[in-house]
Amino acid sequence: MNRPVLLVIAHGSRDPRHAATVHALVRRAARLRPGVRVETAFLDFNVPSVPAVLERLVAEGVRDVVALPLLLTRAFHAKADIPAVLREAPPSLRIRQAPVLGPSPLLIAALERRLYEAGLTPADKRSTGVVLASAGSTDPEAIAVIAEMARELRHTGWCAVRPAFASASLPRTEDVVRALREDGVRRVAVAPYVIAPGRLPDRIAEGAAGADVLAEVLGPSLELARLLLARYDEAGVALSAAA
Repeated sequence: MNRPVLLVIAHGSRDPRHAATVHALVRRAARLRPGVRVETAFLDFNVPSVPAVLERLVAEGVRDVVALPLLLTRAFHAKADIPAVLREAPPSLRIRQAPVLGPSPLLIAALERRLYEAGLTPADKRSTGVVLASAGSTDPEAIAVIAEMARELRHTGWCAVRPAFASASLPRTEDVVRALREDGVRRVAVAPYVIAPGRLPDRIAEGAAGADVLAEVLGPSLELARLLLARYDEAGVALSAAA
């Protein structure tokens, strides 16, 4: 039996760093699982589009696809945009939409990797407060997941972890940095809870001007690549069971 194709669906951005990071992450996941065909598509701004990739797969005789939203929370894009575009797929394709990436212990590990790469060590945890800075959403479910991730990151030993948002929600990154300072936290680090560079991550970086440490975006980290494959496996099992 042929394995389903893994189709990673990213949002897309006018910022060329976004697509470059997405492709680097997908390539890393593909290297980890050479027996799985991995494709990339974008909802907007970048090519190839989701319909274009699905049409090509049909032309090549592909039957089964796991569509993986490259999203950290289950907000509007995962609930509406992606299901809508998948409903327009050629009828010969069997498509299973995989869960979004968050929450996951692998994301906690990726966040910590980025903080350590920015110069922190495990010994710094007890004196460092972390601002978990996400893009932001108006979806209560998405906001709840960010809060859950902040709690889980706090449980790894950081002296404080508080969420912040670049848009749609409050508080902003700079507000949380200032609040941690006022609470007497010795060192403040900002951990962007975003996958790729772009306009909102740049806004997070601007808000981190008063922090001691700014970590990089999650990007093509090993943990994130493994998480893509874990979500693929979950959806693949469901696809096989429905056959």
